[in-house]
Amino acid sequence: MRHRRTGYKIGMAKARRESVLATLTTGLIMHAKVDTTFGRAKASQRYAERVITLARRGDLHARRLVFSRLQDKAAVDKLFDEIGPRFKDRPGGYTRVVKLGPRRGDGAELARLMLV
Repeated sequence: MRHRRTGYKIGMAKARRESVLATLTTGLIMHAKVDTTFGRAKASQRYAERVITLARRGDLHARRLVFSRLQDKAAVDKLFDEIGPRFKDRPGGYTRVVKLGPRRGDGAELARLMLV
């Protein structure tokens, strides 16, 4: 039973889901926006918000926690040097999801995840 288990499964096993979310979050950090399906965007939004909140702390332990999730040194450096200080006074809501319409090939609902 899934009592009190929240979050998006997005139709994949845990290891693959964590890899996809880390990749989408890394793309968001490096390019300030990423286009994907709506379900993946919502799941990645939650993941990215937590990583940015850790980056706002700015200490070594937070940096190591973020690196353990993203596994990309360049993304972690950019997150802690640029994005974390930018959102220092913001209490949350660092990202936005905007619907883009259906994808031409299969009709999946597309969305753009971007930093505010």
